[in-house]
Amino acid sequence: MTRGKFISFEGGEGAGKSTQVARLVERLQSVLGDRQVVRTREPGGSKGAEVIRNLVVANDAEPWSAMTETLLMYASRSDHLERTIRPALAAGDWVVCDRFADSSRAYQGAGGGVAQSFIEQIDAGVVGDDQPDLTLVFDLPVEVGLERAFGRGLFETRFESKGLEFHQRLREGFLRIVEANPQRCVLIDAVGSPDEVEARVWRAVQDRLL
Repeated sequence: MTRGKFISFEGGEGAGKSTQVARLVERLQSVLGDRQVVRTREPGGSKGAEVIRNLVVANDAEPWSAMTETLLMYASRSDHLERTIRPALAAGDWVVCDRFADSSRAYQGAGGGVAQSFIEQIDAGVVGDDQPDLTLVFDLPVEVGLERAFGRGLFETRFESKGLEFHQRLREGFLRIVEANPQRCVLIDAVGSPDEVEARVWRAVQDRLL
């Protein structure tokens, strides 16, 4: 059985990732025939990982340090990989994930100050060779993204309330990830209509994977 492909979506708050994840899953399913397209997310994506998600994102206060968040995220990611991602890829299915390990590099690393060397060490142990085949990093001005997020009432996570400077560091962190990983990452301009952004996403998927 040929291994499936693994696509992750990344970016700051309000970038429109979830809308585009749904569109890509539908479009891929229409062209891949018998292969299944598994839609998933982080934190979460498996039973155990969803439990940890509730600990991390459902609190408006700050009960966790950035280091503790990193450990929680990778505990969640480990369960997600074991129960959802690896079995799907082994079966030849494609996986489309709304956030993955680059969010730890950006949120807890660039945003929260956890050493990137530490994140890379734990990533090597948890994720290993199961890195995404393609990572689409959505980029737009921080003020636009936060306005979108708050305008839709998406105050699910406390990350949206961390302040403008945090989100500026976050954006810069994602841009550095793209620059450092050109073989895996494609920067997607998230400004524009959903149809315009969808066209950019599909072009990247065609160019890299189809």
